[in-house]
Amino acid sequence: MTLSLSDPTWYPIASSEDLPFRHVYQGQLLGRELAVWRADDGNVNVWENRCLHRGVRLSIGVNEGGELKCQYHGWRYANRSAGCTYIPAHPADAPARRIENRTYPVQEAFGLVWSAANDDIAFAPFPGAEAGDWFPLRPMPVNAAPEDVRAALAGLAPDDQPADLLPGLAIRAGSTIYFVQPVDAGRAVIRGLLPAQPDTTTLRQYNETLTKLRDRLERAAARKPAPEPLQPAFDKVSADLATMPDIPIPRGNTLPVVVRRKWTSADGVIGFELAAREGHLPTFQPGAHIDVHLPNGLIRQYSITNGPGELMSYIIGVKQESASKGGSKVLVETVREGDVLAISEPRNNFPLRRDATRTVLIAGGIGITPLLSMARFLDKSSLPYELHYFTRAGEQVAFRGDLEALHGKVMLHTGLPRAEIGTTIATALGQWSRAQHVYVCGPGAMLETVRATAAAQGWPDEAIHFEYFKNDKVIDDSSAFDVELARSAMTLHIPSGKTIMEVMREAGLTVPSSCEQGACGTCLTTVMEGEVDHQDVYLNDSEKRSNTCMMTCVSRAKSPRLVLDI
Repeated sequence: MTLSLSDPTWYPIASSEDLPFRHVYQGQLLGRELAVWRADDGNVNVWENRCLHRGVRLSIGVNEGGELKCQYHGWRYANRSAGCTYIPAHPADAPARRIENRTYPVQEAFGLVWSAANDDIAFAPFPGAEAGDWFPLRPMPVNAAPEDVRAALAGLAPDDQPADLLPGLAIRAGSTIYFVQPVDAGRAVIRGLLPAQPDTTTLRQYNETLTKLRDRLERAAARKPAPEPLQPAFDKVSADLATMPDIPIPRGNTLPVVVRRKWTSADGVIGFELAAREGHLPTFQPGAHIDVHLPNGLIRQYSITNGPGELMSYIIGVKQESASKGGSKVLVETVREGDVLAISEPRNNFPLRRDATRTVLIAGGIGITPLLSMARFLDKSSLPYELHYFTRAGEQVAFRGDLEALHGKVMLHTGLPRAEIGTTIATALGQWSRAQHVYVCGPGAMLETVRATAAAQGWPDEAIHFEYFKNDKVIDDSSAFDVELARSAMTLHIPSGKTIMEVMREAGLTVPSSCEQGACGTCLTTVMEGEVDHQDVYLNDSEKRSNTCMMTCVSRAKSPRLVLDI
């Protein structure tokens, strides 16, 4: 058998015992180094053993249960997807979706962890696997060609029972199954399975037999010319990926999900678990939201409440509103468990920094959803935070069980008078000092209170992070002006009653958007010339004063002409 870097055969690469709690194991297969680690949810990951930033081995990284953190510059990658979730050099930005490490297929069976060079063949147990309660032997590394190792293992079969060659480099010698893990052209690991747990004497005999076999093979290999090592190819990755703008998700691109569970999370809040139909869902970062395409044609945005590496499903909270225009009403009254919905990939315009010495999370009502995800990420990283959750009554506390499972400082404020809410917020914030950050999400009035209070207590704009669920401002669309699109070499007239976004679409341009009310930041556009009439709730005051960007869905021009980088 000739070894190939594209060999689709499944091989054991580790023992289950090699993956204790929060450990990272360095595996090897066909010339490749692998980072093998078990997440807290039990999932085993097999990744290329290098950080995409500077190529440092991830096997010396930190297993945080839902993410793997590189030891060098702290890049973090998510359980299951290997997507990058955080880049410390750019703490205020969500990493681009295309920053994703290479993953390999994995199965755990018979006390062994198996992988392959690619997904071209499904994992299948060896013949007779169902007949035993298999016990894995201690692995035996051998500095010899994998083909020579298998040939020598055939000699361990009883005289009256010839060895049975199995697919790949496996062999059955009597009741024992041996697998040869091809580390490289001149290196291998012998992994054996016994049909039942043996006694100590039997284990010692197997160890002595395999040790003698190893010594004999290595003496023979030393007399041969050394084989050329396998040379796996690695995709070149530029560190510029960290700073390049993300690729906009076209509005029509969707993923199918199944409503696995629907329940009442609190009075007026319904929880939905949206599961992948197969495999896992895309990587997300704390603060991210998804577009949910509803059966009545509407599209609504909901924040993901999940913790790190939880990619088999997304959990969202939907507020029941009597004044709903059909979004939450359809989800609450029409959608049932088992229904299939379409969602977008996660977007994140509300990213969490993890370099703060103090993080304050302030939620009002359904605004708990993105902040719950943030608290879970901070929890897994053992970073300090305070979560203040304001509701009108105790029965309106959503996701109470998840909040009680947190290890940080969680404070529930229920039924407070309006004046006392302001005092409580002021106390929670305190005076600002370097490397403190506050994140707030909830009703518009509450966000305005937090922002005003924080500013009065010395918090700079860059330390105050907020997300509005909707824009309650009355939009003045009475102005008319021209817009020059610099990269498109096009000039458009924007009449009263129409938005810049609407006119661009009428001109045949594809414009990224989501909420289309100036709250989510998806249509953020660079302004090159002209004065903007900001009518959004996404930009902070200093960003608006800078006049360098705008939301094309609601904002307009104060000057006769705007030049946009589109």
